[in-house]
Amino acid sequence: MKFLFTFLLGCSLLPVFAQQPQFTLRRITLPKEVASADNQFSGLFISTGTLFLMSESRLQDHAEGKLYAVSLTDVDRQLTDSTYALPFQKLSLLNLAVLQAKINAAGQRYEGLEALLIDGEVVYLTVETDTPSPNGYLLKGALRGDAVVLDTAFCVPLPKPVAADGSHIYNAGFEALAKSGKRLFAFFEYNSFPGNNYAYEFNKRQRTSFRTPRKRQVAQLPFRLTDVTAGKKNHFTAINYFFQGGGDDAVYRTPAGDLDNAKLIQQNGTYRSYSRLLDLEWKGKKFTWRPLWEFPEQYWGYNWEGIAAYRGGYFLVNDKYTPQRPYVTTLIYLQRVP
Repeated sequence: MKFLFTFLLGCSLLPVFAQQPQFTLRRITLPKEVASADNQFSGLFISTGTLFLMSESRLQDHAEGKLYAVSLTDVDRQLTDSTYALPFQKLSLLNLAVLQAKINAAGQRYEGLEALLIDGEVVYLTVETDTPSPNGYLLKGALRGDAVVLDTAFCVPLPKPVAADGSHIYNAGFEALAKSGKRLFAFFEYNSFPGNNYAYEFNKRQRTSFRTPRKRQVAQLPFRLTDVTAGKKNHFTAINYFFQGGGDDAVYRTPAGDLDNAKLIQQNGTYRSYSRLLDLEWKGKKFTWRPLWEFPEQYWGYNWEGIAAYRGGYFLVNDKYTPQRPYVTTLIYLQRVP
C-alpha cells in the first residue's frame, strides 16, 4: 500500500511538471560599449517599445551613472539576422552624485544601483548600500530625452531586514522592483529568515505613503532573489540564484534540514552555483512561489541580475560575472517554445 501511494502521488505530479514552460535560449550580440563588463548591469525593464539596461553605476569606483536603451524592433531584427548591429542610446542619470552624497551624509554607504522600474515617464531605482548600513534607498526620476533627471528631494530609506541577532545579511539589498496597478513592491535579496520575510508595498497615488511602506509577507525562499518582472494578473517571474562561494556568502546556503534545495546546490558534498526562474503569486496580501524553469547547467554560474518579460519569454542580463574569465556582459532571450 505504501508503494502504491508513492506511485500514485508521483503520477499526480506529472501534469504539474508537464505544464512548466520550455524555452530556447538565444544570445544577443551587444555593441562593444554596451557589452563592456565595466557596466555591471543590475536591472532590465521594458517600456514604450524599448529595452532599458541599468548599469550598477558604482560612483565610488568613478563609474558613470547611466542607462542604455535599445529598441525592441532592433532586437527582433537581430534575433532573425545575427549580423545586424544593434543601435543604442545612452541615458545619463542626472543628480545621482547629489543623492549619493546625501546617502553617505546620513551615515550610510552607497554601493550602486540594483533595481529598475519605469512607469510612463517616471523612473524608480533602488540603491544598495554596504552590509553594515541599516538602510537601502528608493529613488525617483523622470525620463527627459537622453537623460533621467533624478529628484534630489526623493530619497526614501528602505530599512533592511535583519537576522534574529540583529545582524545584517552579507551583500543583500533591495534587488527587485515590481508594480501591480497602483502598488509598487520592493523585494529584498535574502528571504530565508525562518518566519519573517517581507517585501515593501508603496501606494503610488499617495506621496506620503512612500514614507510609511507596508510590509507584505514573502514565503520563505532559498538562495538569492535578484530581480522580478510582472506577468499575468497577480503573478511575477523572479530570478532565483545561488553563488557557490563560501566565507560571508555562506549565509545563502540552505539549512541542514532543507534536503530538497540542498540537492540543487550540492554535488558530492561540494557546492555549485545554480540558477532558476520562479513564479511569484500575490494572493491574500502575501507572496508565494513555485519553481518555473531551470537554466541549462552551463548557465548556472552566470550572476543573472535583470529580467524583463517579452512575448511569452524573457530577456535576462548578468552583472558581468561568468564561470570563466574574462568576464563579459551576457544578454539572452528565452524564447518560449510553442
